[in-house]
Amino acid sequence: MIRASIHSTRILLFSFLCRAQNNYSSWNVQLRELSKEGHYQQAITLYRQMLRSGDSPDPFTFPFALKSCAFLSLSTFGIQLHGHVVRTGCEDEPFVQTALISMYCRCFLVDSARQLFDESPAMRESTVCYNALISGYTYNSRFPDAAGLFLRMRDLGVPANSVSLLGLVSGCDNLPFGLCVHGFCEKYGLVTDLSVANCFLTMYARCGSIESARNLFDNMEKKELLSWNAMVSGYAQNGLATNVLDLYHEMELLRIKPDPVTFVGVLSSCANLGAKQIGLKVEHQIESSGFQSNMFLKNALINMHARCGNLAKAQAIFDSMLDKRLVSWTSIIGGYGMHGQGETAIKLFDEMIRSGIEPDGTVFVSVLSACSHVGLTDKGLDYLDMMQTKFNLEPGSEHYSCVVDLLGRAGRLDESVKLINTMAVVPDGAVWGALLGACKIHRNVELAELAFDHVIRLEPKNIGYYVLMSNVYNEAGDLDGVLRIRVMMRKRNLRKDPGYSYVEYKGRTHLFLAGDRSHPQIEEIDDMMKKLDGLVNELTGLEKNMNGGRRDEGFVDVLGVHSEKLAIVCGLINSSMETELLVIKNLRICGDCHLFMKLVSKIVGRQFVVRDATRFHHFAGGACSCNDYW
Repeated sequence: MIRASIHSTRILLFSFLCRAQNNYSSWNVQLRELSKEGHYQQAITLYRQMLRSGDSPDPFTFPFALKSCAFLSLSTFGIQLHGHVVRTGCEDEPFVQTALISMYCRCFLVDSARQLFDESPAMRESTVCYNALISGYTYNSRFPDAAGLFLRMRDLGVPANSVSLLGLVSGCDNLPFGLCVHGFCEKYGLVTDLSVANCFLTMYARCGSIESARNLFDNMEKKELLSWNAMVSGYAQNGLATNVLDLYHEMELLRIKPDPVTFVGVLSSCANLGAKQIGLKVEHQIESSGFQSNMFLKNALINMHARCGNLAKAQAIFDSMLDKRLVSWTSIIGGYGMHGQGETAIKLFDEMIRSGIEPDGTVFVSVLSACSHVGLTDKGLDYLDMMQTKFNLEPGSEHYSCVVDLLGRAGRLDESVKLINTMAVVPDGAVWGALLGACKIHRNVELAELAFDHVIRLEPKNIGYYVLMSNVYNEAGDLDGVLRIRVMMRKRNLRKDPGYSYVEYKGRTHLFLAGDRSHPQIEEIDDMMKKLDGLVNELTGLEKNMNGGRRDEGFVDVLGVHSEKLAIVCGLINSSMETELLVIKNLRICGDCHLFMKLVSKIVGRQFVVRDATRFHHFAGGACSCNDYW
């Protein structure tokens, strides 16, 4: 209220001074200042006061008034301003024309902008007007129209400049067209403009051509921080977290000072990799750089700590935030869900709703996933209904896949199939994959075959589904089925990436593959493994059953050398009793290893955490936080 009062007083003062001086330039100066400072509503109020005072706008008035209208998306007032432009005879002024086009585009009336453009011969010959309309099409997600207008511009001989390319390339999601535009820029020397080069970096990353982005980046004679950030974000968006950290290390060596955008990309990659030590180092750099109050970084830190196993630290950062926005709630809810604390995730979601924050589809994915991890089936179904009836959100395939998983884990396979057959969107691979995973848990071969048939049509190169179906056949004792899957994989030239796990200690990451013999401490690891296996057997009193667990590591025949077991034993050898071990695994933990972890935690009196492909498992005292529900 105080700020609003200051602005109102300021407008009254401006109005008084402009009337006292009785000239247009005073109004225009004040309009320009308000618009420049982002006080768009105050600028419009001042414009109306100008009209009430009896003064008329001139060609220098309208660009500022139209800009303010555009940023507030006030379409009705924008149309009125257009009428004022015509009545004052300013419609042929170049700055007014571009401001009108931008206003219509920002108010989502891009067809009106095009009509205005087509009806003006002067606009059709103006590079600036073409640029405004190309940017407008991009802003309204109408890239084909933007591309068509750019081609028309070139056919008519209207010169293009760097602004034309920035407007066009920023919305390009068509790689062949983007390559053509890049070639055009190379031909006319426009790619030397850093802004244009950075825009192409972002375009290549958005189109998934990360190698093209890196080639362009490496060949740039001069790089600014924006260039490094574009490359960091490109790697992060394409799931290349290791490349992000390598690039960040390169920035450190070159003494390039990162900004919050850099840190967000790096923290996201630390979260994906579970690179706890690097994440802590980055957090310290954020604090020393004075960015600790940045909301985007706080949200990224919540996600990083939660996904690196430190949920308490994630909660502490969340609690310290005075302004908790939707993304903050989504991060902490997702964190609790991953750690198997579904009840807490639900409480936080309900608290968020009570605080007046409107949920979106992303936070519903988090809460539905949290329900799935702990078997809160009916609660999850309530949330799916709530999405539609209370918040008018249409569930997407990502929501339905969570609910299919939720029902399937609970053994309600018939309801899962019914949901798939009646869902409002076409089921994708994730939906059928969720059903296939549930069929494996409950050993329903017939329904698994149905799900597998659908999923490999949608994602024929996703090796995980072939492995899952093979395991279904294996557990059912159907060796012919296993053979059929292997033949299918061989014909399609599909090879399973090996399962791997890694553990961090003393600033180093120790990576293990299934059956790995390359680690320098392998003899010590073998000795410790044999001792622990013997103690585990004494506790269980049972011989390991080769068919008794979930074997998502692939076609591994020796259960004793799965990668997560090697990583845990390596961690035990090299760490002190009070250290909590964190192992990151790229696939889902198998049943044999899960049992091994539980019993070893009791034998050695240690706590350790395994983050697999879907969730966290906290092992302590012979039990796991998932309660064997995963």
